[in-house]
Amino acid sequence: MSLAIVDRLKTIRDQSDTVLRQAIELIGAGASPILLEAMSHSLFAPGKRLRPILTVFAAEACGGDIENALTAGCAVEMIHTYSLIHDDLPAMDDDDLRRGLPTCHVKYGEPLAILAGDALLTGAFQVLAEGYPPRTAAVSCVELARGAGAAGMVDGQVRDLAAEGRVGGLDMPRTLAELEGIHLRKTGALFRSCVRLGAFSALTERDSGRLAEVLPILDEYARAFGLAFQVTDDLLDVEGNAEHTGKRTGKDADRGKMTFPGLVGVAESRRRARELHEQAIAAVRPLGDAARALIDLARLVTDRDR
Repeated sequence: MSLAIVDRLKTIRDQSDTVLRQAIELIGAGASPILLEAMSHSLFAPGKRLRPILTVFAAEACGGDIENALTAGCAVEMIHTYSLIHDDLPAMDDDDLRRGLPTCHVKYGEPLAILAGDALLTGAFQVLAEGYPPRTAAVSCVELARGAGAAGMVDGQVRDLAAEGRVGGLDMPRTLAELEGIHLRKTGALFRSCVRLGAFSALTERDSGRLAEVLPILDEYARAFGLAFQVTDDLLDVEGNAEHTGKRTGKDADRGKMTFPGLVGVAESRRRARELHEQAIAAVRPLGDAARALIDLARLVTDRDR
């Protein structure tokens, strides 16, 4: 990975944190200090800020700029953080470590952790609604609701739990197609929202025709990118360690969770990650040099160690 992309990622992470602090001030005006503390504990734990970065790179591939895209990217990061808080709860994955820190419910108790997640979820839509002109705000709120909602991330979580036998009434065969279906929803739906929100921030107000052209390209990129990310995540759970990943490893096998290495083996999972990486790159080649950062990001995702 070049020094240029490393510097760029750091710049966007730093700018994302600034925008997220402004967002907390916006949605937290008048809120209880302990609620804001619990929200901030999870939101500002050391993280990759992958979702704001992806949103920015998609916007730039469409001729947009970082300042306008970061509002949307940070709204997605708030949704992502709420999902982590809830996913870590004892009723879900029962994790005690996230991003190298105690999970929200471990530090603040389950009731406050649930409410901190709720506040981040609802606040994300306030950030979009107040951060963009009405037309862009409307399409962005609809997109984020779809990506995070009953047919997107939430349904992916339901299917993931059903595959573990923890949700009744839903038959989940242990097949590669079903596993990919889980992660196209659980992880991939928000990645799709990232690239679409980036495109909306760049084009909704100025070029709706171009927007219609780029969305299928970005959708295909997000599909391959999201699956590559998840395959790599599953490999890290098998081969990584908590010091590098910032969370407990080996837990998926302990719970009987359906994973790519568990289903097709480590070697095939590595091959599949490389294949998906190439698919992501091929998807955005029609965008030319403007998509260089998206290509570099796809490579980073499959080469990462955390």
